Amino acid sequence: MVMHRLRVHDRRRRVRNWAPFSRTRPLSRPWSFGKQALRLPTSRRRHASAQPPSDDAFAAEAEGLTVLREAGGVVTPEIILADRDLLVLSVLQPRPGTEAFWEQLAHALAHLHTTTRHPRFGWHRDNWLGRRRQVNTWDDDGFEFFAQHRLLRWLGERRVQEALDAADRAALERLCDRLPELLPVRPACLTHGDLWALNVMATPDGRPALIDPAVSYTWAEVDLAHLWTTAPPPEAHEFFELYAELTSLDRDWRERMPILQLRQHLAVIAQFDPDWGAADLVRATLAPFRKRP
Repeated sequence: MVMHRLRVHDRRRRVRNWAPFSRTRPLSRPWSFGKQALRLPTSRRRHASAQPPSDDAFAAEAEGLTVLREAGGVVTPEIILADRDLLVLSVLQPRPGTEAFWEQLAHALAHLHTTTRHPRFGWHRDNWLGRRRQVNTWDDDGFEFFAQHRLLRWLGERRVQEALDAADRAALERLCDRLPELLPVRPACLTHGDLWALNVMATPDGRPALIDPAVSYTWAEVDLAHLWTTAPPPEAHEFFELYAELTSLDRDWRERMPILQLRQHLAVIAQFDPDWGAADLVRATLAPFRKRP
């Protein structure tokens, strides 16, 4: 077997148990920055990321993992090394296919969302959603923040312009104007920001753990919508009911999910071809806001 060595020049001293590694396994998550799972001779494995979209991408991701853990009590991987060129994390396990696991996640996410409320929407720096910058400019108005920095910002992307016609784009602008009618007033809280099912993993002892965040202070339901609309496994059914109970969600929360998930669908259109049906889902959500001839 061909042996490789991870070369980070003199920074290798900052990685504990530095050693040649005998195999890499690409991680097949579409948002990943060239992540690899490294198998070391010591049997201690790490995730390593390369090819960041910007010099600040790994620092932003490491910060997100840290704040989720320290401020929100969420389990995240240990950060072994984070700098401009490389991010090395401890490796987690695939999540178990049990209802008990998802019930634990419901408690963890509810705790995150109910204990980290903030008076403003945004974050102190921009970070990354996939390979596109997530703008987090502070705003006192959650509706304005979501409209400008989570929905309308995608209209300038080439693939979005090709996928959505002028009527679709005008419908999105009308939806944004009506957000205060369509969504309830909610406080900002710390959110993971990219919480689809593949970013939910497990520790070696089976506890839920989260990876690949795009954190900001915004509506908690943004996280919920991402899980709800990205084909969660059957065993996750109790997660939603329990989360709603723990956070006192009203009965209409399911009806809001398509609007909140527009942000993620637009991000997928902007970055991937094919877009896995995201453009069709966007058009379906925008249909009531299109002007009729």
